[in-house]
Amino acid sequence: MRSLLIDAQDSFVYIIAQYLRTLGGTADVIRSADADGDAINRAGYDLVLLGPGPGTPTDAGHTQLMSHLAIDQAIFGVCLGHQAIAEHFGASIGRADRPMHGKQSSVTHDGSGVFTALPSPLAVTRYHSLAVDPSTVPDELVVSATADDGTIMALRHDHRPIESVQFHPESIGTDFGIEMLRSFVCAHGLTGRGRA
Repeated sequence: MRSLLIDAQDSFVYIIAQYLRTLGGTADVIRSADADGDAINRAGYDLVLLGPGPGTPTDAGHTQLMSHLAIDQAIFGVCLGHQAIAEHFGASIGRADRPMHGKQSSVTHDGSGVFTALPSPLAVTRYHSLAVDPSTVPDELVVSATADDGTIMALRHDHRPIESVQFHPESIGTDFGIEMLRSFVCAHGLTGRGRA
């Protein structure tokens, strides 16, 4: 599996890259400022992971990049990447009720996609001050997990290979982080898919 991780200047991005390598194949990392959708499409990556980082999804360039990726591109978003996916499909992003930096929450999920075969609820670690406005989530995005405070914690596209999580699966305080990525890879048939 060939993966590309878009780094929005987050200090833990290389842990995510290592998780992807552990799942098999390669994981290239590029800064979001250097990400070019057409070049990414030509490179034929199996998976594009929109990584976490500071600021807004638009400031990081994640939302704009989504518009240039191939329609069948498998995309996984983490934190800022989650917000970018939501925003790309028409949801609004706003200030969270309270900032959650290094805070652990209990998350209830639907047992599908990234959450296949995982217990519910499970503990996750959050680092965000923005959140997806639940009243603006379009029909094509399924809310697949929520936190104990009601914040949307995960989204899944209803027919494209796109999922995202608001929390950090790479955090030591998140249960089953690498298993979530493995579930995404398996659910979307990415192992040895070879888009190039």
